[in-house]
Order: sequence, then structure tokens, then C-alpha cells
Amino acid sequence: MAERIVWEGELVARRGLYARGAALLAGGMGFIALLLALPSLALVALAFATRGTYGDVVWSFSLDQMKRLAGYGILGWSPDLLWILARSVAVAGVTTALCILLAFPLAFFVASRPPSRRYLWLALVVVPMLTNLVIRTYGWFPILGTHSPLTALARGAGLLNADESLYPGALAVYLGMVSGSLPFAVLPLYAAAERLDGSLVDAARDLYGGRWLVFRHAILPQVRVGLAVATILTFVPALGAFVIPDLLGGARYMLMGNLIQQQFFAARNWPFGAAVSLALLGCSLCGLFLYWRAQLKDEQGARA
Repeated sequence: MAERIVWEGELVARRGLYARGAALLAGGMGFIALLLALPSLALVALAFATRGTYGDVVWSFSLDQMKRLAGYGILGWSPDLLWILARSVAVAGVTTALCILLAFPLAFFVASRPPSRRYLWLALVVVPMLTNLVIRTYGWFPILGTHSPLTALARGAGLLNADESLYPGALAVYLGMVSGSLPFAVLPLYAAAERLDGSLVDAARDLYGGRWLVFRHAILPQVRVGLAVATILTFVPALGAFVIPDLLGGARYMLMGNLIQQQFFAARNWPFGAAVSLALLGCSLCGLFLYWRAQLKDEQGARA
């Protein structure tokens, strides 16, 4: 006789319970397979294909694109692609760090407002996201342009020459990246700050803990999940960004996202564009893995 289990007040067989679970998971798994797994497999196959004479894809598999990705070309080895990869990781890391530093006080400020005004402040954080990213990026042009007050201030401080402006340049790229990514860091941190147990903070202060000790032992453990989500939502998109670096950085600031866009649309070299995309995906996964290991080690140290 088949083993039966009581599930939500109903006596069902174990096989029937598994069938119900599979039916509930089928939609989500099918969605993931169709929109994530299959495109990823197609990208892997494309990365090992060959570019035809006129930009078409020839399904003759080789390691040529991987060799080019490692820097080996017709003229020998060049570190240019590795520099682009390193610059992309550095820009994403700095953008994430700046967003977290700005989002922490902003999230706690919003969470400390009265409930009647709290959602107004949240709306002010979210409203810029309702505007297209390209339009928001173009909005930096008059702010950082040749005749802007900020450019005049930088020239007066000796940071720029008389014929230079803040746009295009590294500062413009970072301003655009931080302004575009900041809401994605604020929202998860606000959700964590809203549920913060203030009694633990008061207890840490009563035990004569300084500001850093109170933050380290009473606040940070409670917002750890929100911090992890904010880091992921900021780092991964920043690693593959191409609109902001392209518009605000110009040709001086090539990142991996710009390189992928050029290979797919300008150079019509889809296999190499797919190979660069795989490298970018690998960097994202490595970053997530290292962050997960650091979080796990921190949690084990806190328990000890």
C-alpha cells in the first residue's frame, strides 16, 4: 500500500504530492529554461563559432575567439582586452562602494521618517528610475559641459585646463553610474532598516559601545541581507553597463559592455561578442561567489 501523507488537511500519496510539487514548479522552471538556460547555451555555442567574411556566423567551432579574448591576435599578444576587463571590474567596484556609502544614511533617514511622510521620500528616490536611462544620462551634459559652473569651478581649482571640461571623462562616468544605480542600493537597505530592532541598538549603547561598535554588532547584522541584495543589484549591472560609459566617457573610457555592443552591432563579429559576454558573465559569477564567501565567513565569525 502506498505511503500517504497529510498535506493541508488532505490525505495524499507521496507520489501524488511529488506530482503536485512538480506541477507547481513547472511554470517557473520552464520560464527559467526558456529565457535563461537556452540563451546561455546558445551564447556558449556562438562563442566557439567563426565569423564569416561578411559578418555572418559560420558554425565551424574553434578556439580562435577565446585566444583573441586572452589577448592573442594577428600581431601577437596585447594586454588591451585585459585592461578593459580590469577597468570594468574597477568601475563596477567603485560604483558599488559609492552607492552603498550613499545609500546607507539615505535608507536610514527614510526609515526614520513618520509613516505618513516615509513613502513620499521613497517616491523621490524611485521617481528618477521612471525616466529612460538615456535621457537621464543626457541630462548630465549641460551639468558637466564646457560652460557649466562645475567645470568653471574645476578650472579655477586647477583641476582642468582652460580648454577642458568634466565631460567626457572618468568623473562624468562615475557620476552617471552612481546616479543610475543608487536607487537599487537604497530600496533593499531601506527594507532592512525599516525592520531594524531598535532595542538591540539601545542595548549596545547602554553597554557603552561607541558608534563603530554599535554599528558593527547591533546594526550591521540586522541589515546584512539588505546589504547583500544592494551589492548584487549594483555590482552586476554596473559591470555590464555600456550606455553611461559610452555617452559620458566617450572613446576614452572603453568598458566590457561597450566592447560587446561594438562587436555585435558595429564590427558584426558575433562570435567574439559572445566570447566577451561569457567573460563578463564569469566575472559576475566570480564576484558573487567571493562576496558569498566573505558573507559566510563573517557569519561564522559572528556565531563564534
